[in-house]
Amino acid sequence: MDEILTFADPDLLSERQSWLRALEGERRLSDNTVEAYERDTRQFLMFMTGYLGHPTRISDVSNLRAVDLRAFLASRRKEGAGARSLGRHLAGLRSFLRYLEKKGLVNAAGATAMRSPKQPKSLPKPLTDRQALTITTTEAQLSEEPWIAARNAAVLALLYGCGLRISEALSLTPADLTSGTRSLRVTGKGNKMRIVPLLAVVLEAVDAYRKLCPYHLPTDEPLFVGARGAKLQPAIIQREMQKLRGAFGLPENATPHALRHSFATHLLAGGGDLRTIQELLGHASLSTTQIYTGVDTARLLEIYDNAHPRA
Repeated sequence: MDEILTFADPDLLSERQSWLRALEGERRLSDNTVEAYERDTRQFLMFMTGYLGHPTRISDVSNLRAVDLRAFLASRRKEGAGARSLGRHLAGLRSFLRYLEKKGLVNAAGATAMRSPKQPKSLPKPLTDRQALTITTTEAQLSEEPWIAARNAAVLALLYGCGLRISEALSLTPADLTSGTRSLRVTGKGNKMRIVPLLAVVLEAVDAYRKLCPYHLPTDEPLFVGARGAKLQPAIIQREMQKLRGAFGLPENATPHALRHSFATHLLAGGGDLRTIQELLGHASLSTTQIYTGVDTARLLEIYDNAHPRA
């Protein structure tokens, strides 16, 4: 943050900080999204300062033209930013300019009228059901510490068995997973709550970890802890998955997040409907869930052949 102080007028920086606080408080965007928008607008203001030859002022962005935004995106592309990053850059800038426009400080028409960069189509790459089942067992884990092996298996079982994001799994507390629990209350992106069924085999994996864990696990603290007793970090599980890829000859797409994709894809293959899968994943829009329809084409064709009168 200190670096940008020389690249923008204090009044503009003050408005930017108010906007970022609003994103966190009123709109409840995730920490990762707010950090990305902070970085994007910082890069934009630094670019504008070089572009204009003086620290960027509110008056400099009051009637920002599409050509100015295109020049910024072109500079980012030259530095290696891909279409997804460029699209996020533009989304963050639009949000910031709309915020300033509501306060009567700028005209955001130039940013609103500009097309977002065309995004490449990218389908999830799930594991096979056999691969997913293999790596979610305690026996498959490579740690020499039994409790850590049980911990890793429990986390992976939650990702595949409940379709959780890794951040959601690592935010669970012992109170969320008590014996006999049939469903799990999950807080996802934007603090949105959802309920997902909890398979008995997943709860058994969690119970096995709790019995072996050498640390006291308070009911309102993180359930999963690291080797020294602090909250388990995602990077630890990501490294364990990397080891499992090598040990079991799994493809490069075998990541913790691929287990969430596998959860959705295997449900679809088993006859699950998109609306239900949308609810289980916590997607705000069905269009986000629909990307899974491109994964299991064979299953969709089978449904078509069996159901369509003319098939």
